[in-house]
Amino acid sequence: MSLARYADDGIFAPRKIADMLRTSSEEIARTAGLGKDAVQRAGRLRSDKTQRRLREMVEILNKVEPRFGSALLAYAWYRSEPLAGFSGFTAMQLVKSGRADEVLDYVDAVDAGVHA
Repeated sequence: MSLARYADDGIFAPRKIADMLRTSSEEIARTAGLGKDAVQRAGRLRSDKTQRRLREMVEILNKVEPRFGSALLAYAWYRSEPLAGFSGFTAMQLVKSGRADEVLDYVDAVDAGVHA
């Protein structure tokens, strides 16, 4: 899942992300911790918060996709797999609470052979 592949005119396009993950734009908004308006209104879609959350989600999915072999399986992991060392929180829950950097660090550590 290339970052540029999911953008229109330099901004992340929820519809393109949703198409790849076989879901709706509204579901993408929810899994990124955004309201439905954030992906439906042009002004909100271009906001820093909306674009940051979409970028964080796509970056995490990009990082774990090779491990799972598909974007769909990576998305399932993102939404439902509790991460060791994070009190049972999933990557999605951590992104929603502004902790995407910690998820990326965790994935890097696991990839390096360090177990959390």
